Amino acid sequence: MRSTNNIELLAPAKNLECGIAAIRHGADAVYIGAPKFGAREAAGNSIEEIGKLATEARLFGVKTYVTLNTILYDNELPEAERIIRQVYETGADALIIQDFGILEMDLPPIALHASTQANNFTVDKIKFLEAVGFKRAVLARELSLRQIEEISAQTSIELEAFVHGSLCVSLSGQCFMSYAMGGRSANRGACAQPCRKKYTLTDATGKSIIRDKHLLSLKDLNRSQSIAELVAAGVRSLKIEGRLKEMDYVKNITAYYRLELDRYLEGKPEFAPSSYGKTTFFFTPDPAKTFHRGATDYFMHGRQDSVAGIDSPKSTGEEIGEVVRVNRDSFQLSGYILPGNNDGLTFVNRKGESDGLKVNRVGNGSIFPDKMNDIFVGARIYRNWDHSFQMALGKKTSERKIPIDIKLESTVDGFNVRAAFVPAHHALDGDFDVTQDEAVIKSAATVNSVVMDKVPANDAAKSRENILRQLSKSGDTPFLVKDIDTGGNEQYFFTSQQLNELRRGLLEQLEAIMSAKKPFQPAKIEPSVKQKNGTQDPTIPYPADSFHFENNICNRLAMQFYRRHGLELPETAVEKRVATGRLQVMITKHCIQHELGFCKRFGGTFPDEFALPFSLKDGANSFELEFDCMICMMRVFKEV
Repeated sequence: MRSTNNIELLAPAKNLECGIAAIRHGADAVYIGAPKFGAREAAGNSIEEIGKLATEARLFGVKTYVTLNTILYDNELPEAERIIRQVYETGADALIIQDFGILEMDLPPIALHASTQANNFTVDKIKFLEAVGFKRAVLARELSLRQIEEISAQTSIELEAFVHGSLCVSLSGQCFMSYAMGGRSANRGACAQPCRKKYTLTDATGKSIIRDKHLLSLKDLNRSQSIAELVAAGVRSLKIEGRLKEMDYVKNITAYYRLELDRYLEGKPEFAPSSYGKTTFFFTPDPAKTFHRGATDYFMHGRQDSVAGIDSPKSTGEEIGEVVRVNRDSFQLSGYILPGNNDGLTFVNRKGESDGLKVNRVGNGSIFPDKMNDIFVGARIYRNWDHSFQMALGKKTSERKIPIDIKLESTVDGFNVRAAFVPAHHALDGDFDVTQDEAVIKSAATVNSVVMDKVPANDAAKSRENILRQLSKSGDTPFLVKDIDTGGNEQYFFTSQQLNELRRGLLEQLEAIMSAKKPFQPAKIEPSVKQKNGTQDPTIPYPADSFHFENNICNRLAMQFYRRHGLELPETAVEKRVATGRLQVMITKHCIQHELGFCKRFGGTFPDEFALPFSLKDGANSFELEFDCMICMMRVFKEV
């Protein structure tokens, strides 16, 4: 059973600016790349930037998670350990890792999350992660609701699941296609994305089945309408993919899921956000207006419709109509949405390829593009760049405030002010300790006292009005004053300067207290990791009957970890050995047979004119496909 009913919206941060935007747009947690060794090589951040983000996050009780989730070489271990300690010292809340060699290091007491790159696919694997000290498991994207429910019922570890963004076609951590093709390892953060390329599918005789299509390119994940199901299944962190995405994506998608999650939480006192503060939006979020390749909930409800977007890996956009008339330099659409000047449009051309154009102007119901690109009657038109929407995203789009109440109190030689969270604004259980943290904040109420003479007011009503006006001003601070208790002190006269001094001092110190680093609880450490007598007792066996390179062992500490957990002859990763012969470069739940309607198990018909095995061809590269129907997976092999 889950230990908390706080529901977390987890947003990506390419950099400090994107991280702050995620917080301001309602994220309960953000994840950001470490300076090195993150699974997105191009998304590293300095320790200083991570520290600034963690400080900003703490103001709202938002967690900061740092990714260090590549596999490591031996010569990188000292630097990785140094970075981990630096990350801990910034006040970050957790480290997301793939390489289990990290558990053999001398770690500071920082929480560990098992990256989805660790292939967190089975009940036994999640049980193992919990037993060796991980606080959270980031679940494989391919899991169905039933599988998540089974994991939740048999574990108490925190469960995190992706709800939005790009999908890796392979089981995470199990793709070696990029490395086999050009030496760029996905498990080292350098994936060249061969899954987004065009391929020709051929049968055993070399006959072409389908030519020059993006046969491995998946649509993007969108589970915004399944929040209730995921929470009911035991998921407590809803994760948005996108550590390479720009600011507009972070703003729009985070805001959209904040609103969807709040709608779900409304009227459910048993659940609460895991951070605090009320976010107000100055635009209407719409995921159709930000980069996406179409939408799928993937296999959450089992294998159903197509999950691939074989025509193009580019942004699909929102469908706005069908071409009903083509003129020399313009065309007209059906539908109710008319694009605006500078909008970007896309359609599938007569060759079956994605094509695009830019709107120069719109007049009398006609669209005049920069080029006609052989557009034709019947073409379905999508807008993948809404110029007006993008301009709106460039302005102030949100404001996040923490509601507080203020009380004015008389002292022996003057006055002070007291602040407290608005009661029942958010439940603050779980990792945020109400009794400790709120008590600290309430104690800040007396930190700002002003010594002043108590002069009777000539007009108590006007004095009260001035008190309310001056103490309610919160400006660009993270606070919103909801109620002011004058404590009967309107009987005294106050200058506006005196009241402003009381308020400013209070809010400054309140902000300082809330953004200060909190003391860490000691991490749960597996008893067998470091015995006092130096022995290592492998009491927690690794959950596998066989063991091979899919566990990505690249260093001596990882080898030590697996051996200690009962594996006598673990095999090193592809990146650490000379691979020859037939190499499995991918295993995926995406099945091309099913995609083409050839799968008999799901009501398809296999054409008599084709023979297995099928192959994907891309110039000099050829990949043989094997359909493992017993486990409903597709394997991809390459001769190396």
